[in-house]
Amino acid sequence: MSDGSAIEWTDATWNPVTGCTKITRGCDNCYAERFAERWRGIAGHPFENGFDLTLRPERVGQPLRWKRPRMIFVNSMSDLFHKKVPKSFIDSVFDTMEAANWHTFQILTKRSKRLSEIANLLPWPKNVWMGVSVESPDYTFRIADLIKVPSAVRFLSVEPLLAPIPRLPLRG
Repeated sequence: MSDGSAIEWTDATWNPVTGCTKITRGCDNCYAERFAERWRGIAGHPFENGFDLTLRPERVGQPLRWKRPRMIFVNSMSDLFHKKVPKSFIDSVFDTMEAANWHTFQILTKRSKRLSEIANLLPWPKNVWMGVSVESPDYTFRIADLIKVPSAVRFLSVEPLLAPIPRLPLRG
């Protein structure tokens, strides 16, 4: 977890999962992969395994130790809804977010299908915001998946913008 962030829309990052796999052209220039791969093979470094998907159970409780309220970007170095992240692990992340109700948690995913499949099995406290990435018109279906999520706040990340998106379906 990083107390402080260069990302202008958040205060801190929390990475109970790191690493990912590419699923669209929007992943081609992934900043997280570039950063993590620089450290591959360095014994003892948090990214010793580069950008290989890694569950980090020792980090699940980190936000509970932060007493000053923060906007926290969840998994800035991964995707919580990756198919290889077990539902039970996602549950533990949501349990922490629910317990740490003085923080606001911002989750972003490109894996909206999995999100929509399990959204109703998760608690959605008001301090958990859910967003999807939409990088071209080919991925506006993610918005329809997001609309099904009972999050108090839903948001879009329209980046990296790979093609014009003349009409974003924003109803709901």
